[in-house]
Amino acid sequence: MLNSFRQRFRNWAFRRTVETGTVILNQRRIYILPTRRGVGFACVLILMLLGDINYNLSLGYAFTFLLATSGGLSMLYTFRNMAALEIHAGPVTPVFAEEDVCFVFYFDNPGKLERYQLHLHDDAGHLNVFDLPARQVTAVMLPLPAIQRGWLDSGRLTLHTEFPLGLFHAWTYLHFDVCGLVYPKPAAPRPLPAASSQNGGGGVISAGDEDFSGLRDYAPGDALPRIAWKTLARAQGLQVKQFTAEQGSELWLDASALNETLEHKLEILTRWVLDADAQGLHYGLRLAGQDIPPQHGAAHRADCLRALALYGMNEK
Repeated sequence: MLNSFRQRFRNWAFRRTVETGTVILNQRRIYILPTRRGVGFACVLILMLLGDINYNLSLGYAFTFLLATSGGLSMLYTFRNMAALEIHAGPVTPVFAEEDVCFVFYFDNPGKLERYQLHLHDDAGHLNVFDLPARQVTAVMLPLPAIQRGWLDSGRLTLHTEFPLGLFHAWTYLHFDVCGLVYPKPAAPRPLPAASSQNGGGGVISAGDEDFSGLRDYAPGDALPRIAWKTLARAQGLQVKQFTAEQGSELWLDASALNETLEHKLEILTRWVLDADAQGLHYGLRLAGQDIPPQHGAAHRADCLRALALYGMNEK
């Protein structure tokens, strides 16, 4: 019952839409209520006041009202610890599935007072506790786990504080229009498909294997002639020789050539994109209804990984 009421209250309190730009925390955005400790403190003050009245204790009155004043000032300081902060979201770096997306929020403290013990968290309990120096902009990171590919929304976040005495709980809700792109998780290493190039007569010829480019860890299915036996004899583990495609060749990474489930196909293609980019190959990507022509470089790699991440989903 209590949780249901709390959820309804949060939905009512956070009736704003997803926000863009800079959010300024003013009295309309900050909510404050006493904590359990604060309620207990108030009950003690009432008992003390009743005792002072019953026994007519002058010093008791003074002590009781002194504590009550301290409690009132605590509420003011708790509110002021969040008031006038300016917050905006920063760019998000793409990651692979099963990694953490690091959302970055910039907190501008324009006043001359430092802010202490601010808590930023989501509904799942991922938390970052931080302080803000006076008259500075501070980048605050909140890592959230990326379970699957696609877009990961930061969701509705809560910023709260109970500084200085823990008698009052002040909070606000933040929901910025910011998402992190999550690429498919790369599959285990496997050989790249054969590259090809166009000869002078227009026919397709196979790429040569004479240009050695390095070693990588062995993966099931690798051909035995490519195993680096000398490396194995030196107790350096089971590794496989890698060869670059001949100059001018084009490597196509084609989803239709894989007999796997959709998600596993995307994981294999992700691995191939990473391996082809690491070897400096010209490679293209073929998905159902989408072709990315062969290129190379960081921008091309990002385009291919984005296409794999959003395949079958609505782009933003």
